[in-house]
Amino acid sequence: MTPLHFDIGQGRTLDLTPDRLVIAGWTGRDAAAIHHHIEELAAIGVPRPSTVPLYYRVACTQLSQQPVVEVLGEASSGEVEPVLVRAQGRWWLTVGSDHTDRAVEAYAVDVSKQLCPKPLADQAWAWDELADRADALQLHSEIEEGGRWVRYQQGTLAQIRPLASLVAGLPADVPVADGLVLFCGTFGALPDAQGRGVRPAARMRLQLTDAASGRHITHAYECRTLPRVA
Repeated sequence: MTPLHFDIGQGRTLDLTPDRLVIAGWTGRDAAAIHHHIEELAAIGVPRPSTVPLYYRVACTQLSQQPVVEVLGEASSGEVEPVLVRAQGRWWLTVGSDHTDRAVEAYAVDVSKQLCPKPLADQAWAWDELADRADALQLHSEIEEGGRWVRYQQGTLAQIRPLASLVAGLPADVPVADGLVLFCGTFGALPDAQGRGVRPAARMRLQLTDAASGRHITHAYECRTLPRVA
């Protein structure tokens, strides 16, 4: 497995070789918001989930901290998510993108998640030092459209189920042990002028903000598109 490296502040680095990647889906805290996101994706053909939340298992080889990732075709896009990383016997918080093939998602969500790299920032914060104010943490993303950056998502962790509850709800065959990476869900996309929410994008910027301390974790990545052939 490819090791992950995180700057955890004060000149310290956290090194981790991941061995399990779980992506929690449909994690909205508000039932109406969950329904909106389900309908938003249903509008582009994505099957409705069998239960909420839902835990998808993905190969941890898909994790990438690189500024460029490779995807097949032009029908993929990302979603900003808080990400919990288990290392040194504790949880660490960072930000990532559940980059997904939207064409494949229309018939098999689990397959679509497996097909794309999962970009991840190279900074992390100790979760236990900010868990008591987690709801105030802010997430936003931007995508490049028409040669300019536009706001794609905006919200706080208060819109997502408490991360501790997502950990508690992990399936029995997913041990909470060093090497586990858990993507914790997202919220809907802001519509463009044509009313489209979730949509393909080749470049994305992510940010997690702790206003109380003035800290930010950011990550930007670009998709190198591989041609589809038959």
